[in-house]
Amino acid sequence: MSAPTPPGRRAVRGVILDFYGTLVRLIEPLPPSHRSLFLRRGLAEAADKWGDQWAVGPREGEEHAAHSVSQQTYHSWELERLRSRALSCGVPASVAGPLAVELDRAMKDLRLAPFGDVPAALAGLRARGLTVAVCSNWYWDLDGALADVGLAGLVDVAVTSARAGARKPHPLIYRTVLERCGLRPEQALFVGDMWEPDVAGPLAHGMRAVHLWRPDRVVVGAAPPLPDGAARIPSLAALSALL
Repeated sequence: MSAPTPPGRRAVRGVILDFYGTLVRLIEPLPPSHRSLFLRRGLAEAADKWGDQWAVGPREGEEHAAHSVSQQTYHSWELERLRSRALSCGVPASVAGPLAVELDRAMKDLRLAPFGDVPAALAGLRARGLTVAVCSNWYWDLDGALADVGLAGLVDVAVTSARAGARKPHPLIYRTVLERCGLRPEQALFVGDMWEPDVAGPLAHGMRAVHLWRPDRVVVGAAPPLPDGAARIPSLAALSALL
C-alpha cells in the first residue's frame, strides 16, 4: 500500500522532464564545430571572436513570443540572430547570410540516443497513470526529436521553448506545459539535470523538482544544496521511489 499524501500537499499527477542531458545524450558522429565553418571560409579572426558555439542561441530565461508565432517566423529569427552576430564578429556582409545557414544546420545536426534507464522509467510512469511530459529549451521540432530516438510513444505532451515563446526558467514555458498537461503546479514534478531551468525555476513556479545528477553528466562542478521541495537522484531508475 502506498503512503498517504501528507496533509496540505496534493499527490503528483504528472511528471515533466527535461530533454537533453536528462532523457538523451549526444553521440558520434559529432556535428562540425562552428570554428571549422569559419576557417573553411578563411575567417580565422572572426572565428576567434565568435567563441563558444553553444552560447549563440537565445539566453536562458529569454522571452521571444513575438518570434514564435510560426515555424517559419521562428526560423527566420534564428537565422537573423546568427547573421547579426557574424557581422558583429567581422564577417563580410556578402558571407554572413550563407554562413548563418551553415551554422544553423550544424547546430541542429545532432545524433542523439536515450540514456539506458529512460524507456523503462517513462513506461513505469505511464503505468502508474501519470501524465508524462517533456519540457525543453530546444528547437521547433521537439516531437520529431522524440520520435527519432524512439520515445514518442512514451510521452503525452512535448513543449519546446521555440514554440512556447520563452526559454526555461521563464514562467511562460512552465505555464505552457502545465496547461497542456491539465495540471496545477502543485500536481507536477519536474525532473532535469540543469539547476536553474529544471530545479530552481520549477520550484519558483510552485512545482516540486528532482535534480538528476548522473555519474556521466554533462554538467560540471558540485551539486548545489537542495532546497525544500526538491530531491536529487543519480538516475531515472530512482525516480519511482520518490512517487
